[in-house]
Amino acid sequence: MTNWLRTGWPTLAIMLGASVWGMIWYPLRMLASLGVTGTAASALTSGAGCLFVLLVRHRALKTVRWHWLLPALALAAGITNLGFVWGSIHGQVMRVLLLFYLTPAWTAVFAHFILHERLTWAGAGLAALSLAGAMTMLWSPQLGLPLPGNLAEWAGLAGGMGFAMSNVLILKTSRVLPQMKPEMRTATIFGGAAIFGACASLFEAMPAPPTGAHLATAAWLVLGLGFLLASNNMLVQYGLSRVPANRASIIMLFELVVTALSAWLFAGETPGPREWAGGVCIVLASALSSWMHRTKAMPPDPANQDAGEEPSDDPGAASATSTCSADIHECDDHKDGKNRPRAMV
Repeated sequence: MTNWLRTGWPTLAIMLGASVWGMIWYPLRMLASLGVTGTAASALTSGAGCLFVLLVRHRALKTVRWHWLLPALALAAGITNLGFVWGSIHGQVMRVLLLFYLTPAWTAVFAHFILHERLTWAGAGLAALSLAGAMTMLWSPQLGLPLPGNLAEWAGLAGGMGFAMSNVLILKTSRVLPQMKPEMRTATIFGGAAIFGACASLFEAMPAPPTGAHLATAAWLVLGLGFLLASNNMLVQYGLSRVPANRASIIMLFELVVTALSAWLFAGETPGPREWAGGVCIVLASALSSWMHRTKAMPPDPANQDAGEEPSDDPGAASATSTCSADIHECDDHKDGKNRPRAMV
């Protein structure tokens, strides 16, 4: 029983985290129904999450050093979080999330220019497969070009690009600032999402703010979501530090299953044939990416492994933070006889 807990709990932790991210859209819509806009919800829940991380892990503050990568990571996380939150509130949840999950395409480009990783034919093929899935999902004779059909879908697409950029910058940060504790990268992600959401809220019309009992409900929802997202992030990081990245990234796709079921049960959203076909291509590209970058070496000792493979920003990701195991992987690079982290496409 003890051996099962040691080997099974990390996997369960990742599945629980993916489940939270797959259902987080519902309380966000509850906030919207109370008069809290998507931009304000992004700012408030992320701010609460950042505060929680700083209170629980305040001793790690001393490991923070200034570097331009930190504001860049904060900005990418803000775009990720706002794109996910705003898109899931105002759009069809499954379509928005599938556009969000086009990370193999964007990671290939960003890793090439920022991490100077060579774009292989296999990586380019996976990027093309995920983009083909998006075009299959979005194309229709009536709409013409296979482009997002509304602002919510554009938000999901932008959020996915920010997600891929966050993944690459997290890996870059772990290389440049190895002494910085991973929970401080988490705080940077939450803080960036809070600041970006607050700035964006200045440009979104605010309906009548909640009052009375509705105000108390909204406040408790914000605090609860902040606590949930921050705790969920730490839970998933625990799992990611003990499960091979290629396996973890496949487990993370469980989020899509939970999202599809919750959208059907709570919002009556049923994907059509084109959505299913496009979604299969996108999920297949992510799964093949994991298989292509599978680790041949023995997994590192969890006690010595840096948790740099931490979630980026999927509000679930928290709202951003969610989610980076799907795109960052410790793969074998025998140059100089070392295993070097590289972004996974």
